[in-house]
Amino acid sequence: MALYWGKENDREENFIEFFDKLSESLVSAGKDVSQKAKDVSEIAKLKLDIKSKEDYVQKQYEELGRSYYEKHKDEEECEEAEQFFLIKEAVEEIERMKAEVLRIQGSAECPKCGAKMPEGAVYCSNCGTKMDDMYEEE
Repeated sequence: MALYWGKENDREENFIEFFDKLSESLVSAGKDVSQKAKDVSEIAKLKLDIKSKEDYVQKQYEELGRSYYEKHKDEEECEEAEQFFLIKEAVEEIERMKAEVLRIQGSAECPKCGAKMPEGAVYCSNCGTKMDDMYEEE
């Protein structure tokens, strides 16, 4: 019996040792998973911050370009003269298409504030400008 009893104690110790190791492994794996989740979250936040800064830089470039264009658009002898011409041409075409949309909708645009008014309106309901004035200016 003593022999049997010793084997039983060995089994219990083996089970205890097994579960201790299993517990350590699970705790370690949990810590690893937790760290990975934190890393993934931090990476996602950093990528979002990077995108935000890139968008900011892009906006600054656009503002710089717009400012430069406004200051130099009437210069005929500059490196960017062709680009200035293409931009002017595109802006004129946009305005023509907007006017066409208003015409099709039976509307007019206030020359002062840009509000959309029904065609034939005498005054702008937004700013009070006389709508006939836009025809007199042309």
